[in-house]
Amino acid sequence: MHQFLITNSDIITRLGIAMVLGMAIGAERLFVHKEAGMKTHALVALGAAVFVLIGEMIPLNHPGLSGFDPSRIASQIIVGVGFLGAGMIILREHGAHIAGLTTASGLWVSASIGIASGFGYFSLAIIVTVLVLFILTVLNLLEKPIRKMSEQFPPDQKN
Repeated sequence: MHQFLITNSDIITRLGIAMVLGMAIGAERLFVHKEAGMKTHALVALGAAVFVLIGEMIPLNHPGLSGFDPSRIASQIIVGVGFLGAGMIILREHGAHIAGLTTASGLWVSASIGIASGFGYFSLAIIVTVLVLFILTVLNLLEKPIRKMSEQFPPDQKN
């Protein structure tokens, strides 16, 4: 008999926290008119949490299963979301400008928040969400004057 059982309240809590934290990141992306908003980030975080929960439930429901490692599910989430993020990245103006990197990164980190929530690491998930929102808001404010200054000095076209 396994000493740790996952109750319905555990499932609701883990999935709910993943969804809400993903929505928080998506709300910022929506506010700045980016491609992936609240629904996308919430779905990525929620989906990651679901896969983690499945990974935890399989050994509980199939105790005779040998060689199963739930951490491998988490590693495959990272790879899968990487492909989703790659689809968000596009080249514009004949390859002179890349767009979507921050959105792709936001989806990737939303998956990590879902993984943390799915494993029940709520403090980690919340701290990461706060840090992501700091990066997306405060660092955006700091980048604006730097970008403005850099426009005065265009990159050397010889490289």
